Formats: sequence, structure tokens, C-alpha cells
Amino acid sequence: MSRRLVVGVGNDLRGDDAAGLEVARRVRLAAPAGVEVVEASGDGAALMDVWRGAALAIVVDACLSGAEPGTVRRFEAAEAPLPAVFASRSTHAFGLAEAVEMARALGRLPDRLVVFAIEGSSFEAGAGLTPAVARAIAEASAAVLGELGAA
Repeated sequence: MSRRLVVGVGNDLRGDDAAGLEVARRVRLAAPAGVEVVEASGDGAALMDVWRGAALAIVVDACLSGAEPGTVRRFEAAEAPLPAVFASRSTHAFGLAEAVEMARALGRLPDRLVVFAIEGSSFEAGAGLTPAVARAIAEASAAVLGELGAA
């Protein structure tokens, strides 16, 4: 069977940045057998290692693009670069968008790389999830599980 992977990206101590981690925790409880679920800080080099060899990698991360907080968007990252907002908003010098493009250049992208982005509004140290993002966790989790079921 081909390796299937879900990666929740974020930081529990930075408000809405924890969204990807929360989705990963929910998906872990309901994922089909054989699906690997990982929580990651978002360091791009580490992400490239995590998804190495995956036929399907689904990455869930918070973003700040100006959309309505709690908006969940889906991107086929193996087919096209992520929107520029991912590069400009990462807390890492080498974050998700840079990891995708480096992996593309090196021929190390998974066969399919799906990114779910949850629009956040507060990334303050010590803050919890905002209500809009907390509500979006269920929607994003269902979308990830649907993606796994369709694969």
C-alpha cells in the first residue's frame, strides 16, 4: 500500500497557529488504518523529510491572507506553487511554501501534496484559538478525512 500521511503544522502557544495541530489530533482519532498522522512545527527542512516517500501527503496549516477568519482553503501543491501569502507569513525562514518549492526543484515532492489552509486572525504568544478558527477545525478535519477516503 502506498504511504499516506497527514501533517498538522503549528505552534500550540501562538493562538490560531495551533489550527493545523488541532486538525491532526482530530484526524488521528478517525483516520483510516495505515494513515500516518504527524504534528510538526512548520520548519521547511523537517517537512521535506516527513513527507519523503509519501504517495499522498496532506498538510494543514494556519495562514493570514486577509480572508475571513475561519475560512478553509484547499490547494494541490504538487500541481502549482502555493499562494505567496504562505511565504510571507511563516514564522520560519524556511517554511511550508519554501519547502514545497525546494522539494519541487529537487524532485522530492510526494506524488500528491494537498494543503489545507485555515485563515487565522490572532497569532499572539500565549493566546488560544479564536472562535472562528476553533469552529473551522471541524470543517478542516472533515475535509482531510474526505480526502483520505477519496484517495
